[in-house]
Amino acid sequence: MEGRTLEMFEVGPCETPYQMGLLIGRRFSGLIQSRLSEDLILRNQLLPWARAPESRPLLEALCEHNRKRFPRYWDELVGTAEGSGAPVLDIVLINFRKEILPFIPGKETKSDPPEKAIECSDVLVVGESMAVAAHNEDANVALVGHTYLIRGTLLNGLSFISYTYAGELPSCAFGFNNSGMGFTLNAVPPSKEEIVAGGIGRNFISRDLLEATSMTNATSKIRSAEASVGHSYNLIDLKARRICNIETASRTRLSVNEVDEMPFFHANMYLHLQVKQVEDENSISRQKRAAVLPKNSKQDFLSLLGDTDDVKYPIYMSGPTLYTLCTALVDLDEQTLSIIKGNPKKGEVSHTFSLSAPDLKKLC
Repeated sequence: MEGRTLEMFEVGPCETPYQMGLLIGRRFSGLIQSRLSEDLILRNQLLPWARAPESRPLLEALCEHNRKRFPRYWDELVGTAEGSGAPVLDIVLINFRKEILPFIPGKETKSDPPEKAIECSDVLVVGESMAVAAHNEDANVALVGHTYLIRGTLLNGLSFISYTYAGELPSCAFGFNNSGMGFTLNAVPPSKEEIVAGGIGRNFISRDLLEATSMTNATSKIRSAEASVGHSYNLIDLKARRICNIETASRTRLSVNEVDEMPFFHANMYLHLQVKQVEDENSISRQKRAAVLPKNSKQDFLSLLGDTDDVKYPIYMSGPTLYTLCTALVDLDEQTLSIIKGNPKKGEVSHTFSLSAPDLKKLC
């Protein structure tokens, strides 16, 4: 179930963001169309909702606010839709999935929270002998085999590597640029009263982070974004040898935790920002399991992220609903980003990039 080989597309510099999106859409049109046809959340929830008149106010607010705030990224999104031959509405809906689902009438029950956030686990450390960020990219089964890598170059010379879900903006997962800045992401589950309808989408914020030039600049991008829902950002500053975990919520709320020599594990619950949230047994179980596992080396980190000891709520996920698509390992001292396929305990590296190279060249 680990899907196709992870392909990489080098694109840019392009004259316009629309052109970049168009080329990405054309290159991965088959994957995008396949993802849209197999995504049951899109087909069974988002599209029926979007076709009803009641959806207009929220959908129009999301489109208007994000297009106004990030016109370049909006043009990139439209280009991706048109290049792939997919309806623009479908592409809009998958990019705003997290901002829409809590507001679909009839979706909520006490046993089924508005949007469970059991996606991704990270273990981070910045100590004297080791500075590492290790990340499991977890997602719904619909995404298995529907991801790709974008190595994009902008007119200003900035380049980035982005792990990208088919049809979505780079990157709702993890990425790095040649300014020495990178990030991984963890979903978090604020309760519905903590969500602001029609705010800035998380995919647009993370796309903006791909162009961050420093920890201060990245934090400012997150702080100034009027996000609709919450998120957890693991910011990596290669030049300063720093990692910060930033938890956010709507109404520009933010909490920063500087990672140090004490290994820091983050699943999908708020840990330091005081926000009303949906209690998630899966995330709590992973948090407890990670607390008792060794965390003294990179191999320990990979073994932790590959742990399947808890059959019901394993850290490494293999279905039936959620899958670990890959594992990313950033070594700040070696200045490399490695992408590992399958269980990270086995260490089957599919791609390694030099983060110190101006073009982020692929090493293997």
